[in-house]
Amino acid sequence: MKQVSLSVKIREGKGKSLNKKLRQNGWIPAVIYGRSKEPLSLEVPVKEFTKALRGAAGSNVIINLSAADQFNQIANRTALVKEVQQHPLSGNVLHVDFHEISLTEEIKVNVPIVSKGEAIGVKMDGGVLDHSLWELQISCLPTEIPDRIEVDVSGLKIGSSVHVGDLKAPGGVKILTDPNVSVFSVKHPTQEIVPEAAAEAATAEPEVIREKKVEETTTEAPAASAKGGSASGGKEGAKPAAPAPGVPSKDKKEGKTG
Repeated sequence: MKQVSLSVKIREGKGKSLNKKLRQNGWIPAVIYGRSKEPLSLEVPVKEFTKALRGAAGSNVIINLSAADQFNQIANRTALVKEVQQHPLSGNVLHVDFHEISLTEEIKVNVPIVSKGEAIGVKMDGGVLDHSLWELQISCLPTEIPDRIEVDVSGLKIGSSVHVGDLKAPGGVKILTDPNVSVFSVKHPTQEIVPEAAAEAATAEPEVIREKKVEETTTEAPAASAKGGSASGGKEGAKPAAPAPGVPSKDKKEGKTG
């Protein structure tokens, strides 16, 4: 496990305005707690802190804190980074929580799980590797915390899997995660059924609309016949049109000539 040294300061004041000023000057507000001691407020240099965590696996890096203060409150205190609060947009570190530990006492931590090799079911049969568990909880001395747990998946065929119980822990490390939990598995290629169903639904929708239009047309036909028949057969019941104003009728014309 990687160990680094970090020089910090005791933080006297509190409040948003003070913390904002600290960040503007290149420092991060922090707190160290644990081992039945009262929490202690700290100021951490952002550049040194970022450098200390660079290349470390997650937050599992042992930090030896030191500070020059008259009370000697921070001398020889060893800690792990428990939590880092970051700005959601810029990603800048806003606050850090340290958890004090003893190098001679076992602790519980989570370590990342990574795959090694290419599964034969993926390479030869076009399967898909499913990575379902990303961290493993272990118990060990701080100096024996592994950076990560590597799992060889090259022998996995389609339908086969690796569970926590199949993993081999490094020396001095005890795995605490449920052994029945699946870590890696190879599944059949995903079949694109949903897009086809969506295409069928898209072609079916206009048919429903056309049927509705036909129903509306058939319901209007009886109303037209009730008033005098359809356009093709309604001449028998139609009344003669009235003559236009100023135009004599046929009967009047015959009377004048006779």
